[in-house]
Amino acid sequence: MSKKNKTEEMEETFSENDTVLENEEANVNATEETPEAEEALSPEQQLQEDLSKEKDKFLRLFAEFENYKKRTSKERVEMFKTAGQEVIVSLLPVMDDFDRALKELSKSEDKEMFKGVELIHNKLKETLKNKGLTEIKVKQGDSFDAEVHDAITQIPAPSKKLKGKIVDIIEKGFTLGEKIVRHPKVVVGN
Repeated sequence: MSKKNKTEEMEETFSENDTVLENEEANVNATEETPEAEEALSPEQQLQEDLSKEKDKFLRLFAEFENYKKRTSKERVEMFKTAGQEVIVSLLPVMDDFDRALKELSKSEDKEMFKGVELIHNKLKETLKNKGLTEIKVKQGDSFDAEVHDAITQIPAPSKKLKGKIVDIIEKGFTLGEKIVRHPKVVVGN
């Protein structure tokens, strides 16, 4: 078959389809005049209904996207707050060693060495503090709180006042932001 024949054949099919469509439109117009057609929605009403459905879908999708944006931005902020958590937690034993070194150096007679180590200790402490690390304040006689403190052992209380309270602090605790990164290790009196 040549291209001209195909084109002519397609034109004939289109004209036949146009005739069929005209007949169907006439049938539709005839049925619109019946009472059943009054119950059916007019094309304008149908369009209004479809439009309201699409608006509803759009609003739901928009609200879902807004919630997604808020959630991801909140997660991003949390991630930045605790981004250096592993590094900071790994430096906590160094802080403990500095505390022990300062305690021993204070007993020696070389005050210049004590001052030098103390300056380095304070610099490290301030740097970590600027990154959000804060020490959990615990002292002897405070009430034991299982959510915050880590009880290493229980000993008989030296006095009745210390029963159920902290008797000794073995290791300092720290928070990074609002999250506890190391619980203070304490001895509790029973």
